[in-house]
Amino acid sequence: MTAERSILPLELRQVGFSAGRKLLIKELSCTFSANSRSVIIGPNGAGKSLLLRLCHGLLAPSAGSIVWHGAAGREPSFYQAMVFQRPVMLRRSVAANINFALSLRRVPRGARPALIRDALKRTGLSRFARHQARVLSIGEQQRLALARSWALRPQVLFLDEPTASLDPSATHVIEEVIDAIHRAGTKVIMTTHDLGQARRLADEVLFLHRGRLLEMAPSEAFFAGPRNDLAQAFLRGELLWWQRRELTPP
Repeated sequence: MTAERSILPLELRQVGFSAGRKLLIKELSCTFSANSRSVIIGPNGAGKSLLLRLCHGLLAPSAGSIVWHGAAGREPSFYQAMVFQRPVMLRRSVAANINFALSLRRVPRGARPALIRDALKRTGLSRFARHQARVLSIGEQQRLALARSWALRPQVLFLDEPTASLDPSATHVIEEVIDAIHRAGTKVIMTTHDLGQARRLADEVLFLHRGRLLEMAPSEAFFAGPRNDLAQAFLRGELLWWQRRELTPP
């Protein structure tokens, strides 16, 4: 983990995002600080993945602003990484996939082998180093996606539903890797549809519904009893697709 000053905190100020005439993210304000694991939950279509893409800089907000307060003139994208729900594997070996990511970040060629070995070891993929990435199982490919990101030593790692297609065994392994990345000093901001996973991994929870942030609270307090009524219904397992009313955060 780099000793450079963190680009955090990350502040979203009244952020909105529109596609055509449809407003998908609505006046969203929050601040992500260092150290804690932030987990974003909510029903399908709530805007969870869209929020990650806005934070990561893949999309520009239609309204409001996104500020990295610690950037101090540095390019924030250089200190971030993102793993998607369905990561793309390049047509090359496992080790070469990581090497390619390092080359894009302009890591000196001589420094790459050690970073690759370390990332493979930390994700349990050392024995697959010479295997073609596309023949790995889905769970192994997701670990490789995490290894590619970890090798970059990001200050912030965005994870979009990282275990959505995995069985319990593979999910357990991925969660162990995510926890290790967090303990190594990287800020983790992730989405999940799995409330059990949110309970296991989150230090703080953000609840989104129809593009609005309705609640943001420490994990223990949120799962003990959220203040927002839609968040309460969501935890009870009720379907929220019919809830069309717009609520503002308490």
